[in-house]
Amino acid sequence: MTSAAEHRRPPLSDSDAILNALPNPVLLVAPDGKIVDANMAAESFFEISTQFLRRQSLKELVPFGSPLLALIDQVRSIGSPVNEYKVDLGTPRIGGDRQVDLHVAPLTERPGHIVVMLQERTIADKMDRQLTHRSAARSVIALAAMLAHEIKNPLSGIRGAAQLLEQAASSEDRMLTRLICDEADRIVTLVDRMEVFGDDRPVVRGPVNIHSVLDHVKRLAQSGFARNVRFVEDYDPSLPPVLANQDQLIQVFLNLVKNAAEAVVDLGSDGEIQLTTAFRPGVRLSIPGKKSRVSLPLEFCVKDNGPGVPEDLLPNLFDPFVTTKPTGSGLGLALVAKIVGDHGGIIECESQPRKTVFRVLLPMFSTARKLEQSNGDDVPGPSSLASQD
Repeated sequence: MTSAAEHRRPPLSDSDAILNALPNPVLLVAPDGKIVDANMAAESFFEISTQFLRRQSLKELVPFGSPLLALIDQVRSIGSPVNEYKVDLGTPRIGGDRQVDLHVAPLTERPGHIVVMLQERTIADKMDRQLTHRSAARSVIALAAMLAHEIKNPLSGIRGAAQLLEQAASSEDRMLTRLICDEADRIVTLVDRMEVFGDDRPVVRGPVNIHSVLDHVKRLAQSGFARNVRFVEDYDPSLPPVLANQDQLIQVFLNLVKNAAEAVVDLGSDGEIQLTTAFRPGVRLSIPGKKSRVSLPLEFCVKDNGPGVPEDLLPNLFDPFVTTKPTGSGLGLALVAKIVGDHGGIIECESQPRKTVFRVLLPMFSTARKLEQSNGDDVPGPSSLASQD
């Protein structure tokens, strides 16, 4: 259904339609630095409409002293295109970490005018980093699985000896023997949780309605740990089913929502958790040895307005034993990352004060993909390369 505003919008020319079809932001900058035109991807990147962009100077949109401004001056002086890679255009308004590749070229038909194309690197870089971490984590998991049995045996002996001592101990000494038993039980529980990471059995997957999963998680949260938190839902009702295991997806999002609820607990009634779903057809995984790529078009986000994740923890947030909680074990997010990885998906976190986003990208269900999975051809290995088209 089209809105009234869309009905009033003049028809696009072929050139405008081509520009708006591009997934990368494109700007046309006048000699005085004013923005003359922009495509729809630029609107999304800067979170401003084209009509408002046309009233802005480029230096008002990018960080002070941005290399982009010097790059435009360089292109004007030499009259030929110039590229620059991994430039941070992040600002407090659009986000603090927006790394892009810059492609700047003169528009020969309009002297002094410069065309700027941005190619955002964030998603692809983060996916590459996570796949590298996943490979390293497998080595840690293998070591943990090997040690689990060896740790449990002496612990059972220690606990048994403490129970025997407790029978003849004084009341004061019984406190110590009880402490030994409790700590032995705690270590066994921790080892049991680590053993889950060594489970490499194939995941049984099928078509799952993600909105049913999120509604179930929301009801569980509101009846318990998130009773006083406001939930906001922004769903795309036209999403196709996700190729997943429903119970494991519930575990993933229950863990993410629980973390979000704990992050906003100090905000009282101002605490907010936002659940969003969207279709993002541009993200795919390249699998070594195969010409085809695994598409991850389904994006599910859990957002909160808490204080954010410390910047030094972000690169390793999904590794075992990394946590921001004083009493946390650091296994919750590691288990979430394992489940998402077992589904052939990606999870990443973007965080700044008052805005933390956990983003899960997963494949959608189709009969063809289901047949591929049954033949064992559909699970990306740890050396897979991530790309954004």
